[in-house]
Amino acid sequence: MTGRTAQRSRKTAETEIGLAIGLDGTGVSEIDTGIPFFDHMLTLFSKHGLFDLNIRVKGDIEVDFHHTIEDTGIVIGECIREALGTKEGIRRYGCAYLPMDETLVRVVVDLSNRPHLEFRAPAGTPSATNMPFTLVEEFCRAVACNLRANIHVELLYGRDGHHIAEAIFKGLARALREACEKDVRVIGIPSTKAAL
Repeated sequence: MTGRTAQRSRKTAETEIGLAIGLDGTGVSEIDTGIPFFDHMLTLFSKHGLFDLNIRVKGDIEVDFHHTIEDTGIVIGECIREALGTKEGIRRYGCAYLPMDETLVRVVVDLSNRPHLEFRAPAGTPSATNMPFTLVEEFCRAVACNLRANIHVELLYGRDGHHIAEAIFKGLARALREACEKDVRVIGIPSTKAAL
């Protein structure tokens, strides 16, 4: 990996995670979380964010998927924050509308150092066959809190659980990609406070 990179190891009683990310990559990934659908979502996240991503997770998936998915989000958030360094010269904000067949999702990101997740989806939004929809929100919350970003996710409409989850992961990736990008016109920290 070249450019802005970070890697972390995290071990708890529930999960053991090794993760490396390159923000200035081409979207290549090697991912094994033990949850095939989640692996698919993270592969899409890598590809559409142009993040090079290596993830190995051993989790208590025999209990449920919650710990693995949330803890992976924690480490992704920590690694992106570390790879951004001082945040000098970045765009800071990113926005993506992501269609997936009948589904449309909007994701907006501010790398503000003020963690907040606003996640709006109708009650009863369907899950993908192999991953509860509630865990998509938990993943986004873990990323937002540990990246210290303000992230807004809104399901505008959709019916298929797989399409909804996929649109959210792709939309998050594309919004983060834009927010993390360097802009030659941005001098220093992109804030009137001169700090993020």
